[in-house]
Amino acid sequence: MFYPYYMMFDRTYILIIAAAVFSMWASWRVSHTYDQYSRVASRSGITAAEAARQILQNNGIFDIQIKRTAGKLSDRYVPSKKEIYLSDPDSTSIAAIGVAAHECGHAIQYHTAYLPLKLSHALSPICAIGSNLGIPVLIAGMIFSIGGLVDIGIILFSLGFLISVITLPVEYNASNRALDILENYHILREEEIPGTRKVLRAAGLTYVAAAAASLASLLRLILLTRRNDN
Repeated sequence: MFYPYYMMFDRTYILIIAAAVFSMWASWRVSHTYDQYSRVASRSGITAAEAARQILQNNGIFDIQIKRTAGKLSDRYVPSKKEIYLSDPDSTSIAAIGVAAHECGHAIQYHTAYLPLKLSHALSPICAIGSNLGIPVLIAGMIFSIGGLVDIGIILFSLGFLISVITLPVEYNASNRALDILENYHILREEEIPGTRKVLRAAGLTYVAAAAASLASLLRLILLTRRNDN
């Protein structure tokens, strides 16, 4: 039987499309904002790597190395290696310094045993395994018409959304720490802080977008399975 194209369109794809558009916008926003403020040099003339070392030392952390990494905005802290990787360590821009301070914020979280971070690390392996098992369990439940198994699959898949939500306060806390440190340690001047804040807030949107994408996938699964029940 022939179905008009509009009847063949799965309306739940709207959730996925909306999440994808939001993710693309968030990626563009952080890249655009970083590029804008990477052209604004700090008045102190300090480099991102120098700022990171100062922040770590002022917080009693002396066993972390600062290293260069390839790629734009590929900055990260690797706790297992005690290393902070900066994509632009020699830059004196307020954007590069802000990102370096953010990674130092993560190092300080580890150093002070920040509770949400400990919770995130404790749950991450469980959530990853559960999320990966969710789809196979759900499909098995649908094939064999076992409603309870479908529900279990959805619950397992939802763990992926849970970990993305738990990550949000960790990332925003690292950014807030960074901004406070940059201002209180006088690494950046007061008038330079708003630009750095824009860079870090834009970066934070990428984690919000990831959580939104995970939620959209979860809601779509729920709608599809409930539709099949009817």
